[in-house]
Amino acid sequence: MPDTKLARRSTRKKTFTIVSSVCLTILAILFLFPFFWMLVTSLKPTSEVFSAGSSLVGSRLEWSNYPSALSSIPFARVILNSIIVSVSGSLLAMLVSLLSAYAFARLRFKFRDHLFLLFIGTLVLPQEVLVIPLFLGLNKLGLTNSYFSLIVPFAFGAFGAFLIRQFLMQLPLEFEEAARIDGCNDWRIMTQILLPLLKAPILVVGVFAFIDYWSTFLWPLIVINDQSMATIPLGLQMFSGERGTDWGPMMAAVAMTTIPSFLIVVFLQKQLEKGVALGAFGGR
Repeated sequence: MPDTKLARRSTRKKTFTIVSSVCLTILAILFLFPFFWMLVTSLKPTSEVFSAGSSLVGSRLEWSNYPSALSSIPFARVILNSIIVSVSGSLLAMLVSLLSAYAFARLRFKFRDHLFLLFIGTLVLPQEVLVIPLFLGLNKLGLTNSYFSLIVPFAFGAFGAFLIRQFLMQLPLEFEEAARIDGCNDWRIMTQILLPLLKAPILVVGVFAFIDYWSTFLWPLIVINDQSMATIPLGLQMFSGERGTDWGPMMAAVAMTTIPSFLIVVFLQKQLEKGVALGAFGGR
């Protein structure tokens, strides 16, 4: 009888594993199909991208779409702008998130928890609600059409502070109490003791911020009016003109600009999983 129960459990476990693998494979295919479509479209002649009855693969491989993408727009300048904005913005977001998280997790001040709830409440505000007052304020200060306007306004988000704070709440206070006995102030405690323990969640915040800065379209469209300051989303818009959209080179440009975000996620996958698992679902 026990052998029969073990056999049934083993069979159910194998069945569950097979079904889970099949479902995950289907989901992976669904998620990866847009990237596959992007790649095959980047190798199609523009005339065949939306032609009726066309197959997934074009009649020929149009490799010339890639050099055409590099020459049709100021590609190097667009990439440089995006790198400057994304790297600077992610670094600033990590710093601001760390300081905010430490303040809300460790410092004691009046209405701390209420202010934190108000701070977290900003997550429900869509970007469309914020762009108009932000633009009006920056315009009065003469800061539009600059790296400052692209980087600073959206570096002060609540997501990173929430993620790092959740991780901080799991760390025992004994580390900090021992450091205070040795004469450490708040700044030394945060930078020398807590910072090494917070690498995973800080990395998650940085990666998410980098991808967000790299791909955002609405805010640069509103605050930038000089082509030399255009980031990647605005650069891709340059493929559309009075005669239509040059879809082949445009998809080639999209494929090339997707590579940095893809590589970051692939190489930092373990650290991202650790940061999300430890930081986002804990607390006390």
